[in-house]
Amino acid sequence: MDSGQKRRIAPDQVEQIFMEHTNARGMMPMVLGMSGSGGVQLHDELQNRSYLDFFGFYASNAIGMNHPKMKSDDDFRERLMEAALNKVTNSDIRTTHMARFLDTFGRVAKPDYLPHAFFVSGGALAVENALKAAFDWKVRKNFQKGYRREVGHKVLHFDQAFHGRTGYTLSLTNTADPRKTMYFPKFDWPRITNPKMIFPLEKHLDAVRAHEELALKQAKHYFRTYTDDIACIIVEPIQGEGGDNHFRREFLQALKDLALENDALLIFDEVQTGVGATGAFWAHQAIGVEPDIISFGKKTQVCGIIAGRRLHEVDDHVFEMGSRINSTWGGNLVDMVRFDRILEIIEEDNLIENACTVGKHLQSRLHEMEEHMPVVSNVRGRGLFCAIDVPTGEFRDRVLDACYEEGVVILGCGDRSIRFRSPLSITSEEIDQGIEVLKHALSKVASEYRPHRQNEDLRDALTDG
Repeated sequence: MDSGQKRRIAPDQVEQIFMEHTNARGMMPMVLGMSGSGGVQLHDELQNRSYLDFFGFYASNAIGMNHPKMKSDDDFRERLMEAALNKVTNSDIRTTHMARFLDTFGRVAKPDYLPHAFFVSGGALAVENALKAAFDWKVRKNFQKGYRREVGHKVLHFDQAFHGRTGYTLSLTNTADPRKTMYFPKFDWPRITNPKMIFPLEKHLDAVRAHEELALKQAKHYFRTYTDDIACIIVEPIQGEGGDNHFRREFLQALKDLALENDALLIFDEVQTGVGATGAFWAHQAIGVEPDIISFGKKTQVCGIIAGRRLHEVDDHVFEMGSRINSTWGGNLVDMVRFDRILEIIEEDNLIENACTVGKHLQSRLHEMEEHMPVVSNVRGRGLFCAIDVPTGEFRDRVLDACYEEGVVILGCGDRSIRFRSPLSITSEEIDQGIEVLKHALSKVASEYRPHRQNEDLRDALTDG
């Protein structure tokens, strides 16, 4: 074939090719039209129809498809093409492209209390490097205390956590789907209960506080049991995959206090919660607790960690010693160029403020549903980062399918939750369109669903009112 000849794959050929060459099971049936999609509308080339995007590529699409400020920016497109034509090893070679990204990232995204940055490709690898930074720090701290062998290799983590599917992270991830981790070797690291809030909180506050006390009791037990061997506490400020589980500020502050008392680092995994969805750039800023390290990814396009000054308590920490943490590509220059422009657009278009405003509207619509639809409960959210519960996982999955049939792509999480992960650019009018579809889907499934006889709570929910 002539190398200059245009080669096109027809939409109706896509599924066969994917099935032949990849593990494509479980993918959406659509063939995404890269040029035909725009904003929060995803165009399916196979069916020639559009879908309202309430899933945001699993929370990784920050500003929607084909943003006009990206498409019309010739300078950006030129820099993007230059980065795409030649894949540079960022860990070895400096470029003006990466310098521009670092300047923007430092100004917009990097808090003063987290001065150190490291970039890599993949959210799980970001988490792994956060752990490596903590292990290195803790072992060196223990050497300072007089240890003559390496101690400081354990990670305190939580039930219903999702931190990735590679290496170290397999020992942390434990969500509803066992396929993510089963049969892979894991470390026996201490895991504690997750005292998630139940909403409305004022009706459940005593139970949540009791759950928090249990979690802290378990954590203190492990710190006593594994003396000086726990390097860090890692937690998602809001557990996404595990069920959109929110924690009270007081509990996260107690974790920070516990980390300080026991010479451990506090790591917030912000791969899913970062970049504005909660109404602040980082979720921990909305909550009001500062960690020692955060991992980031998804909306950031390029992944990595930013870390604070507690690392300075040891000499030769991972940001001082060259090649201590590293990768060939050091992230991906194309992703950096893209995220550089995304950050500028987030600033120019006040998209974090939009996430606050539209998020309040979304939450009000969800509370209306909860008030009038017995199958909806536990409405929760910060900004656009919202979720609801329905009676069962099977019921939830049918609702998701019904929404897709009616033109809305939306996600599940946890055992029986539906989560909202729209781009930051979504409008209140688009929220209303999606909510009407969701309401219709909930009503349709409720009218058709026949629960097992033993599930009396579900039968009551489906027949009440």
